[in-house]
Amino acid sequence: MLGVSRSSVREAVHSLELMGLLEVRQGVGTIVRDPAADSPMGSVASALLEKQHHIGELIEVRKMIEPAVARIAARHVTPEQIVEMENILQRHEQRLQRNEPAVEEDALFHYAIAAAAANSIVLKLIDVLMDLLRETRERALQVEGRASKSLAGHRRVLAALKAGDAAGAGEAMLTHISEIEDIVLNQLQKGWRLPNGPTICR
Repeated sequence: MLGVSRSSVREAVHSLELMGLLEVRQGVGTIVRDPAADSPMGSVASALLEKQHHIGELIEVRKMIEPAVARIAARHVTPEQIVEMENILQRHEQRLQRNEPAVEEDALFHYAIAAAAANSIVLKLIDVLMDLLRETRERALQVEGRASKSLAGHRRVLAALKAGDAAGAGEAMLTHISEIEDIVLNQLQKGWRLPNGPTICR
């Protein structure tokens, strides 16, 4: 009804449960908790620590999977797929010039590489990873310099794909994800700004 995937809904419900706003009761279902029942700030802080842990794990999975996908893609990518990736990066650059977020282009580039690997299971795995990290990507791309660094990383990957350099594509992808990891985890350690609320610092 809201036009979002089931995994996004599950993640949202889980986050609200960690914050102490929802409670799952056996035989009853998911209910809204009384905000006065316990300290909300303590619950939110715990949720943020949990979020940081999960995001770190998701990025670790990306580092395991996506360099290998890039290596496979380098051996199978077609000229048409190269053109598609170039177009995505061109739109990405245009958005940067207009000072606009390039969340869609960022995700589409990774989808395009997965598609070039010609493996439907891999494509579904990348789809799940992108979906789980959607909120984090949206926030991280607003960090100064993050979007341009992402574009530069994508260009290095594309250059290796165009050259048919499987090892180079894998190495470029690993470097790209590692750079993202540094930015994302650093932002989470500084604090996570809640909508209409304070930044929780640790």
